[in-house]
Amino acid sequence: MNTLENFPITRKWPARHPDRLQLYSLATPNGVKVSIMLEETGLPYEAHRVDFVTNDQTSPEFLSLNPNNKIPAIIDPDGPGGQPLALFESGAILIYLAEKTGQLLPKYPAARYHALQWLMFQMGGVGPMFGQLGFFHKFAGKDFEDKRPRDRYVHESARLLGVLNSHLKGRAWMLGDGYSIADIAIFPWVRNLVGFYEAGDLVQFDRFAEVQRVLDAFVARPAVQRGLQVPVA
Repeated sequence: MNTLENFPITRKWPARHPDRLQLYSLATPNGVKVSIMLEETGLPYEAHRVDFVTNDQTSPEFLSLNPNNKIPAIIDPDGPGGQPLALFESGAILIYLAEKTGQLLPKYPAARYHALQWLMFQMGGVGPMFGQLGFFHKFAGKDFEDKRPRDRYVHESARLLGVLNSHLKGRAWMLGDGYSIADIAIFPWVRNLVGFYEAGDLVQFDRFAEVQRVLDAFVARPAVQRGLQVPVA
């Protein structure tokens, strides 16, 4: 039987609680998707900080778990068939945890596919576009004299916010009354765009009252508040 000791990543980040799900992450929008999901579902887990400052994500130990050197990644010691399961990509992890726990992903096929549709909307649109806007507005790209790249992502980010705003009219959450992995995927990125990236004025966020309403409800959830702080050190 496989054990956590068979995974090279545990040499750099030893498991204090090997019976718990192991999370390797940082408090970025993609990282907190998984910590929020874990807090919402109540699954016991142990969080390990992958520090970008020291390039932990490019260490051989981390690459042994995720060859794409991105957070988050997990090892579930009690995976399918009772065997440990290593998994990366935040969207895949959200689906896995939802199916493992039977929570936050509708069982009725049509509603399930609607949830997955909006999850893919975040993975393919919101995350990449908001992230590029952050680069060109707050990080190294802000020094580029040519503002056309930045403006491209401003316009596309605003368009995506408009899609969300229209969809959320008359709905409490992305799927209506039911909170789901679609919300867990999308709203950390919205929060980051107007908070950490300080791009609210650029995209004229005040125009998107429905998005603001649901963002406020999302951040007010106790499990979200806990998950946003993981990992701490």
